[in-house]
Amino acid sequence: MTTVSTLEITYVGGPTAVIALGGVRLLTDPTFDAPGEYPIGARKLVKTAGPALPAAEIGVVDAVLLSHDQHPDNLDTSGRTYLAAAPLTLSTASAYERVGAPVRAVPSWEHVELPRPGGGVLRVTAVPAQHGPDGSEPLVGEVTGFVLSGEGLPKVYVSGDNASLDVVREIAGREGPFDVAVLFAGAARTPLVPDAPLTLTSEDAARAAEVLGARDVVPLHFEHWGHFTQDGGTLTKAFAEAGRTDRLHLLEPGATVRLPR
Repeated sequence: MTTVSTLEITYVGGPTAVIALGGVRLLTDPTFDAPGEYPIGARKLVKTAGPALPAAEIGVVDAVLLSHDQHPDNLDTSGRTYLAAAPLTLSTASAYERVGAPVRAVPSWEHVELPRPGGGVLRVTAVPAQHGPDGSEPLVGEVTGFVLSGEGLPKVYVSGDNASLDVVREIAGREGPFDVAVLFAGAARTPLVPDAPLTLTSEDAARAAEVLGARDVVPLHFEHWGHFTQDGGTLTKAFAEAGRTDRLHLLEPGATVRLPR
């Protein structure tokens, strides 16, 4: 794929990152709360580190890419405050029902076009995501991923909380190949679904990169919460064992990577 524009990804922490592409600024899953315990039903999730950048330093974005709203590790109290001032949030139908404006529901395989400052558009296509093993959606709720594309731009896959390689294969078959994959990893586990991970394992993240044809992979959502069972070390190991160390970009919180490079 021939590209003329550079992608910039700034890692804020957890699932939160600023993605700048084609003059358009996007924010993934806003989480800006401090470390602590966060209730979810009768359970609680434990946040172990705060964001590298506070919400006030993020600045204006053109849209928020919200994989889902129902879990505090993907949308917390401060994140909801940020959403209220955002011009547009793209997410699921369930998120629209619960949050309302500025959330816009985008069904899988449909897209929204965001104008680019120099002309043209950035296309944001919603794609499926499965937040756990087969049959888990009634327990964990609806989740979405995103594909970013446009003339002269790197094609980018943002997985959201997806745990299924079959879903990745479907997306690769319909939308691939990709230049960059932003993969939510960490092999999250909670008592709600005790026998299977709710997000990609490190090994599956490496396999997903291959399936997607992605030259570069930026992991998100693999640290800063107690329910992750894998981390940056296991990602490094899995990509090395797959012979793909050169593809992996593990960012320190607050750091920015420019791709392709």
